Amino acid sequence: MKLKPLLAGSALLMISLGSTIYGQVTDKSPLKYTAGIITGYNRGFGIQTNITAYNFGKSFPIDIRFGIGLTLLNPGNAADARRIFINNATNGVPEKNGRSFDFRFDFLFPKTIFGNNNSYLVVGPRFSTFRGHFDYVDGNEVFDVTSSQWGIGLGLENHFKMTEKLSLFLTYGLDGYLPGTLTGHDTSYSPDNDNVNPEENNQNDNNPFKYKDANKAINQPFLMPRFMIGFNLKL
Repeated sequence: MKLKPLLAGSALLMISLGSTIYGQVTDKSPLKYTAGIITGYNRGFGIQTNITAYNFGKSFPIDIRFGIGLTLLNPGNAADARRIFINNATNGVPEKNGRSFDFRFDFLFPKTIFGNNNSYLVVGPRFSTFRGHFDYVDGNEVFDVTSSQWGIGLGLENHFKMTEKLSLFLTYGLDGYLPGTLTGHDTSYSPDNDNVNPEENNQNDNNPFKYKDANKAINQPFLMPRFMIGFNLKL
């Protein structure tokens, strides 16, 4: 999709901007770092580690953070996934699990939120790799459905100092992802319906399934509400 390289370029531009500004003010304001870990709800159970750079100087009063997260989530409808990616068989007991790794680059803008002066507005690009695993016990079928997606996130954070180096923080917001190609077994469905080996829908005159059918059956990241709690440690 045309938006993918645009988002990637935007991320690189923001990184370059931060590096340039830091280079201009580093002699007056030594850069500092914190490392953090958070967990909570992210359309499923999520856990994330991150590192934040701050103290760029008065001319750039914004913190920059890079994070990597893992979310365990419901991968979708097992019966529909089998029909859309393999065949119309119905035997076997379905078991399923899903996970998403996400990579995030954030700008943290200082704000006063709910009366807390140590709070931030958070915005930045996202990249997710999704895998849904489907196993039909006694049905002789096991397969994964995967996708990769770009997105953007927006949120709020409240930080609470606990010790000189340790602080607790709450983060809440929403990540949104662009539709991605769904691939499973030897079949794939793309948002533009340039599909590979689409299965036939025996409930619709054996017409091939479309991307909208696969996207409805598989819960790849789309809107990912998050409410998480964690700790930051000054390095």
